[in-house]
Amino acid sequence: MSGRSFLVLGALLASSLTTVALAPGAHAADTLLSQGRPATASSQEGAGYTPSAAVDGDLTGTRWASQWSDQQWLQVDLGRPANISRVVLTWEAAYGRDYEIQASDNGTDWRTLRKVTGGDGGTDDLAVSGSGRYVRMQGLARATGYGYSLWEFQVYGSATDGTPAPGAVKVEGTQGSWRLTVGGQPYTVKGVTWGPAIADAPKYLPDVRAMGANTIRTWGTDGSSKALLDSAAANGIRVINGFWLQPGGGPGSGGCVNYVTDTTYKNNSLTEFAKWVEAYKSHPATLMWNVGNESVLGLQNCYSGSELEAQRNAYAGFVNDVARKIHSIDPDHPVTSTDAWTGAWPYYQRNAPDLDLYAVNAYNGVCKVRQDWIDGGYTKPYIVTETGPAGEWEVPDDVNGVPEEPTDVQKADAYTRAWNCVTGHQGVALGATLFHYGTEHDFGGVWFGLVPDGMKRLSYYAVKRAYTGSTAGDDTPPVISTMSVSPASSAPAGGEFTVRADVRDPDGDPVTYKVFLSGNYASGNKRLVEAQWRATGSGTFAVTAPQKLGVWKVYLQAEDGHGNAGIETRSVKVVAPPVSGTNLALNRPATASSSQASYGDCPCTPQLAVDGRADTRWASDWSDPQWFQVDLGASKALRTLQLVWDPAYAKSYAVQVSDDGTTWRPVYSTAAGDGDVDTVPLSATARYVRLQLTARGTGWGYSLHELGIYG
Repeated sequence: MSGRSFLVLGALLASSLTTVALAPGAHAADTLLSQGRPATASSQEGAGYTPSAAVDGDLTGTRWASQWSDQQWLQVDLGRPANISRVVLTWEAAYGRDYEIQASDNGTDWRTLRKVTGGDGGTDDLAVSGSGRYVRMQGLARATGYGYSLWEFQVYGSATDGTPAPGAVKVEGTQGSWRLTVGGQPYTVKGVTWGPAIADAPKYLPDVRAMGANTIRTWGTDGSSKALLDSAAANGIRVINGFWLQPGGGPGSGGCVNYVTDTTYKNNSLTEFAKWVEAYKSHPATLMWNVGNESVLGLQNCYSGSELEAQRNAYAGFVNDVARKIHSIDPDHPVTSTDAWTGAWPYYQRNAPDLDLYAVNAYNGVCKVRQDWIDGGYTKPYIVTETGPAGEWEVPDDVNGVPEEPTDVQKADAYTRAWNCVTGHQGVALGATLFHYGTEHDFGGVWFGLVPDGMKRLSYYAVKRAYTGSTAGDDTPPVISTMSVSPASSAPAGGEFTVRADVRDPDGDPVTYKVFLSGNYASGNKRLVEAQWRATGSGTFAVTAPQKLGVWKVYLQAEDGHGNAGIETRSVKVVAPPVSGTNLALNRPATASSSQASYGDCPCTPQLAVDGRADTRWASDWSDPQWFQVDLGASKALRTLQLVWDPAYAKSYAVQVSDDGTTWRPVYSTAAGDGDVDTVPLSATARYVRLQLTARGTGWGYSLHELGIYG
């Protein structure tokens, strides 16, 4: 239709002059039922003119357009039976001269609510009387040579059954006997936190709905949120719209703000939040507003002592300012604020009386929230905005000193337990958004995700069972048990280690495998990278260890071909590969150009690099050049040198030997050092061995965990 785009401006101007005032405006009780709901049509002119564009709330930016013939139709599924009182059609230049407004209970049998003849385009605001779940514009005759085209097709009315209908969301009741209502109907938050890209919402939200979830939670709201809200509404899902405040995210999070004095940050935040409340307050997917995430706890990263207390009280007071502002714009949706512990609630109790309810993120401790609420004497209900299996901070360390991740079975049980504890606090806990519906296939995604890499896990089905009461007929994931790694604490860099596990599929599906590694504890990189591996037997795999030293996580992923996966993980400690022969440098006298007397784990003297221990090190000053040498006590035949670097490694260095400690001869050099382990073949006889270090690989100095000389 690009050839007639010049008609659009004329149509918009005409619409303001030739509106068909066929009916008075709707009563105040009328609710917009159609926005964001599923829409279909007899045809569309092209990919840019889909039926959904006529129910997206954009009156001048997007539109549906049919093929260029009569007897075309557009219909919307309201999702529930409704009393229909008003239909508003905002026509593009290609409008319907004659058409009918029809309603249906089943999408098949239609009855006419209103017939229009001689229409002149613009905006037709029609009073109608009738009921139905589906409402259709049935075109009879076009006014132009083009098709039918609607900027917006709006249906108003009220729901006729007991299902939640679009309308005001309220926290109602009295102390200990509260409930959340949507459109006057009780509503328990059965939710998940939302992780996929907004562009993927149409792909994943139907699955969220199939789980039995009715709510998703976000952490930020801005201009991109509309597409997510639209998709949520189309799938009958509501959204807890989050607003991010610094320092959000709890321990370790950055972005310090002075809530006592920084009025600029607070005013800017208040203005920004108000903008999006105004934008989305009438959106049918909006459930409530959530201000901040774990900031009361996170402020400990910025302040301490009495100043920390002052900041926490000031932060809670600012949350109250935001709540008051939101209420002035949108009185029809409640406001809450999330923190990582119930210990934050006293700050809200003192400083944020305008919050409608509280919110908390609680994992292994979720079942204590009820008693904390009782002991705190609180007079507002709450929701749990994140919960699931025990986190890194709540589990014991394993043999390699890193948090021992729960198994798939334990994680599934944790979701069931969490939901039971939330629903067990009747009249106070109004529901939960479980963490996390996300496709992230990384360290955190596997620890907490219901669908990492898009694969459904045991936890997914535990949540579905909690929300719907059944998973009967579902094909469920393989179950991995007794996973072990050998050797768990001494896998040689670049060598192989063994993974063993028992795997069964409840449905008898054939199982395929993948093995991944994560360097979260070794390098800070949380990504999962597929390992080099080979099957060596039933449930037994030989895996190639990475070259980088440290503790790694190894993941066994068992897939059933039906979109399900079992994932188990254990840690493996990668160490320097063994060198045959005798370590001639072990505990021999060592000297260096410099050493750090105090920094972190220092003093880091030269002798610590020849003590045979991987957890001690020598470290130099932070400058070039430096040197390190060892006295073997007598002239020895040298065959191999092994250097085990700390992250502060040498990019360029030379190996020199001497018979007297004064005259040196070179035996090896490199300008391409990359740290971790260097194993250097030697062919020399000498008493002294020196590293002449000329270029650092980092901004620090040079640091060796161990220097070994074998002969």
